Amino acid sequence: MKLQIDIRTETAVDREEQESQESIYDLHLTAFGRKVEPELVGKIRATENYIPELSLVAVNEDKIVGHLLFSIITIESEGKEIPVLALSVISVLPEYQKKGIGTKLIKRGLEECRRLGHNVVIVIGHSSYYPRFGFVPASGYGLSVPFEAPDEAVMAAELTPGALNGISGTIQYPPEFAEDGP
Repeated sequence: MKLQIDIRTETAVDREEQESQESIYDLHLTAFGRKVEPELVGKIRATENYIPELSLVAVNEDKIVGHLLFSIITIESEGKEIPVLALSVISVLPEYQKKGIGTKLIKRGLEECRRLGHNVVIVIGHSSYYPRFGFVPASGYGLSVPFEAPDEAVMAAELTPGALNGISGTIQYPPEFAEDGP
């Protein structure tokens, strides 16, 4: 399989749910085998936390083979809510996994986050995968989540060195992240 991967911002056509399994919804459904992740993408898009420029697709020969979405979350610190980004969801079609597509999406996504002036990204994920992109355990910054999650899985990346200096507290995800949320 020859791969010529282009990373670009998603379009309205990409968002449409198509029976041909070419939509972002269907991509997440296929990759995860459940509706939680594709429905999360839809919920995020319907909120003010959605940043269209930070919803990226990986395309091979006009077929969407991967998707990445960052959205706004907050850190509650000393009575203030500090907006940061979450790497909310990423997926690659199973037959395209382990070919570097997820890496390309994340690297390009982090570049776009920086370009748009964002300083911090939080992710909850595999502790063996995300450190290569600059993510470290969030607990090292004095950050925690208000739900059960392994310490090593809750990670933060400073896109600007020192962005988390003097900030500690609780990472708060909006209601759309709850599996039974809106």
